[in-house]
Formats: sequence, C-alpha cells, structure tokens
Amino acid sequence: MRHSITGDNLQFVHVELDPGEMVWAEAGAMVYMSGNTSMSTRARGGVLSGLKRVVTGESFFVTEFTTQGGPGIAAFAGRVPGKISAIDLRGGREWIFQKDAFLCAENAVQMDIAFQKRLGAVFFGGEGLILQRYWGEGTVWIHAPGDLTEFNLGPGETLKISSGHVVGWEASVAYDIQTVGGIKTAFFGGEGLFVTTLTGPGKALLQSMTLGKMALALMPYMPHQSSGGQSFRIGT
Repeated sequence: MRHSITGDNLQFVHVELDPGEMVWAEAGAMVYMSGNTSMSTRARGGVLSGLKRVVTGESFFVTEFTTQGGPGIAAFAGRVPGKISAIDLRGGREWIFQKDAFLCAENAVQMDIAFQKRLGAVFFGGEGLILQRYWGEGTVWIHAPGDLTEFNLGPGETLKISSGHVVGWEASVAYDIQTVGGIKTAFFGGEGLFVTTLTGPGKALLQSMTLGKMALALMPYMPHQSSGGQSFRIGT
C-alpha cells in the first residue's frame, strides 16, 4: 500500500490499494475513489468496538475500502482546516491520540479506548478522560487542526505544552500536567493555570491550533440573531 499527502491547510491523503488490501476510515471521510474501488459500512470489531469509537468522538460505523480487478485508489480528508500525519505502527509501536484525531488506517491497525491515569490531567490537560489507542502492523493516518510537528524525546527529556495542543504520543511517553508558575504568570500570562508535560522516551505529535481556539476566533464573525432578524458581521 502506498500513499501521498496533498495540499496545504486543507490536506487529503491519497491511498493506492492493490487487490487484497483494505483501508478503513471514519464515516464521511472519503473524498474520491477509483471506479474499481468499493466501500462497505460496518461496525468494525462488533458492537462493543463500535461503542468504544463513539465514546472517543468517532462514528459507530466505519467504512472499509477495497479494490477489485487491479490497483485502485481512495482519498480521505478531515472536516476542518489542518494537517494529516502518517503514523507507522509496525514493530510493536503503540500510540495514544486525542479524541477525533483518527482519519483512516490500514486493515492491520487495531483501535481501543485509553483512559487518563491522573485525575488532574482529566480536568486540566485539555485532552479529556477518554483517549484513543492504536496498534498493529500498519499505518494510521491522523488529522488535527493547524500545523503538526513531531518531537522525539530522549529518556527523561520533558516537553511542556500549552493545554490542548497535544495530538498524540507513543505509549512509552509519560503524560502529566503541572502549574505554570507564580500567580501573576497564571492569571496574566494568557496560557492558563496548567501546562501539559510529556516525558520521554518516545515520540509526540503536537498541533499549532486547537479546535476550541479556532471556534473562538471565528465566533465574532458568525451570523447572530438580533431583534430585527438575522444579521451578519463582516470583518476587515
């Protein structure tokens, strides 16, 4: 299976399928496919696995894509402006991702839910209580708002991140939160009371923009209801 990622801030991943290969995707993620590519929708892994996907922000059903009579193609994209990253899980690698990060994956990739182990991280870390865990001998494609950057942390090396900007990390990476410092920094620094800390060894994937920040930035320009009916605010 071969793939290429195309675009800038509205990317899609183009996957080339050989006969016998299959890729599965979040419902509604497909952009285009060749005439000899077929798709079928099912609750991959059964009802329990479908329910697990729902509680992590994904759909109960997934769509599976296969090709017949020769090589075929299928392409997938996220629902908001952002970037796509291909994560190779081969060799026993296991990754933890935030909710809504999944886009598509090879057939060998498995998904399960993961829980935050520290109560403080649940309330202040920005990633929530329930996360997604992926493993298997294949590639999973992840989508997140903004630009993406990957860090490879050495043993004991720690990275501090503004809450909500962590897309995912290898299972070997330790995740926690800590306070930002003094009272003045906490209230007037603009970064909140806590930051997320990731400690190696392992890789971590970060995003420059969170969905929450994107929504807040767009809110002043959205249609709103006034006493005289619907009105619009036009920015400069």
